[in-house]
Amino acid sequence: MPEGKIIKALSGFYYVLGPDGMIQCRGRGIFRKNKVTPLVGDEVVYQAENENEGYIMEVKERKNELVRPPIANVDQAILVFSAVEPEFSTMLLDRFLVLIEYNHIRPLICITKLDLAQSETQKLEKFALEYRDAGYEVLFTSSETSQGIEELSPYLEGKISVFAGQSGVGKSSLLNALRPDLDLKVNDISQHLGRGKHTTRHVELIKIGRNGLVADTPGFSSLEFTEIEPTELNFCFPDIEKLSEDCKFRGCLHISEPKCAVKAAVEAGSLPGYRYEHYKVFLQEIKDRKPRY
Repeated sequence: MPEGKIIKALSGFYYVLGPDGMIQCRGRGIFRKNKVTPLVGDEVVYQAENENEGYIMEVKERKNELVRPPIANVDQAILVFSAVEPEFSTMLLDRFLVLIEYNHIRPLICITKLDLAQSETQKLEKFALEYRDAGYEVLFTSSETSQGIEELSPYLEGKISVFAGQSGVGKSSLLNALRPDLDLKVNDISQHLGRGKHTTRHVELIKIGRNGLVADTPGFSSLEFTEIEPTELNFCFPDIEKLSEDCKFRGCLHISEPKCAVKAAVEAGSLPGYRYEHYKVFLQEIKDRKPRY
């Protein structure tokens, strides 16, 4: 039986891109019985009933899955943050990064609206350098001047990407710059799908470049740490995780423990203070979370 990838899910139908093109499929009844819901991004085995319709017979093992947006096998998240309007926020960026790291998705930080931020350039360059030192890739872009668009395009090739960021940062403008025929309305990343305020929301993978797929979704509607445990937060900060190898105590939470390499790095100036402060805020938030039953 042929295999393919679910590109769109809508009203109980799954649109699978297979070797012979797109085919509209339904899921087998056994999926519901086994509480398996096929997701956009899933690699599946399907059986064609005719040229246009078929049934999904098997969902292949996923490398990851997100709840909001409901999508599987995401390779990377393009974290879109504006230089101004709204103002660049390291706190919000770190919150996104923690969620991305926890889901084992590769992040790419994309700072937009450079054309509006001439006075902020030096400060933003400093932040970019610090995040690169932490192990992240950072691009500067402008949809107005096309700065950075050519550099961004290769990152999307051969991958499933999610564009994420707060409203108004320029996600739609960036996608329009990458693929002008999309004609996405600014501040409404999904306007071209005909979704009104009262229509069903769905996720669709749209083609960018030769073989890149981008999730047509606002992405990460929830930024709460509902799944992360206190001992896991350390691993969601690559720079802190690396430093923690030199902490005296295994499982050090870097708060009150003696001979903590992370606190020493902050004092020495080799770890940006704001990264550590955000870590502490997130850790307290996780500790204060109501237990799940």
